[in-house]
Amino acid sequence: MVFNNILETIGKTPLIRLNNVVMHIPATVYAKVEAFNPGLSAKDRIALHMIERAERLGKLKPGGTVVDATSGNTGFSLAMISAIRGYRCVLTVTSKISEDKLNNLKAMGAEVVLCPQEAKPDDPNSYYRKAEQLAKDIPGAFYVNQNFNLDNGEAHYLSTGPEIWEQTQGKVTCLIGAASTGGTLCGSGRYLREQNPDLKIIGVDAFGSVLKKYHETGIYDEKELYPYRMEGTGKNIIPGNMDFELIDKFVKVTDKDSALRARELARSEGMMVGYSSGAALQGLEQIQDELTENDVVVLLFSDHGSKYATKFFSDKWMIEQGFMEEQKTEVLK
Repeated sequence: MVFNNILETIGKTPLIRLNNVVMHIPATVYAKVEAFNPGLSAKDRIALHMIERAERLGKLKPGGTVVDATSGNTGFSLAMISAIRGYRCVLTVTSKISEDKLNNLKAMGAEVVLCPQEAKPDDPNSYYRKAEQLAKDIPGAFYVNQNFNLDNGEAHYLSTGPEIWEQTQGKVTCLIGAASTGGTLCGSGRYLREQNPDLKIIGVDAFGSVLKKYHETGIYDEKELYPYRMEGTGKNIIPGNMDFELIDKFVKVTDKDSALRARELARSEGMMVGYSSGAALQGLEQIQDELTENDVVVLLFSDHGSKYATKFFSDKWMIEQGFMEEQKTEVLK
């Protein structure tokens, strides 16, 4: 098959059955592996949809500038699209972004502004507020605003959800995914819930994020917030794309467990996937008692592990974080 450009290869990613890592789980478990997108993540879907909508509505014009706050993946997708369509791309990121992601953004031609991880959302130095200000200051800029732009969730409602339904032949009973902007989990989940009202939707949250408590109490509790290492999971804001009424429950997972799960997927399933994928697998582990042999579970694996080569796929980094102990190696003679 021949494509006119790389954007035509976005979507239609495979659903792959997990075997070795879920032998103790009673359900049948599949992973929706979004690393097969050209930008190696699910964010290709939303970036293209949001940009094309902005173009149609006249919010983004030829020669314009694309601006957004990103943990890395959406930014890479926006930079990829901008490179093809001739837009300038300016991105704000937090200081916890992996060196791999940062280098990838720059390689794709994005201008990157690094913001302190510890900055609160309303702080002018936070990556949210910095992006808003840059969009105001740069002539012809379009602020993508992925957290509150509802085209984010719609992209998955129109593509990822229908793909999962078709690939499972309508048998999916449970959807599990890391919760961040809410676009992937809630967009896909909304479509699937319309097909099967009994579908369970499980959001995976990080310790240091406000989402789980907000879902359970309706309270935004700043005491829940503290720095954590995971990327693409959890939030210090309440995103507009997060449909809390759609989600049945949240489970919180640790940085360590999620990192170890992602490493386990590489060694046991041959899948190099990202931090939020490890979080999704850990979320499954924590709700396994709620599943039966009749369940068909789909885990959302949002991105590729190559984006974390210097983080959890690095033994040195894992040891520095206290996630594993240094092992002595002997050289065979």
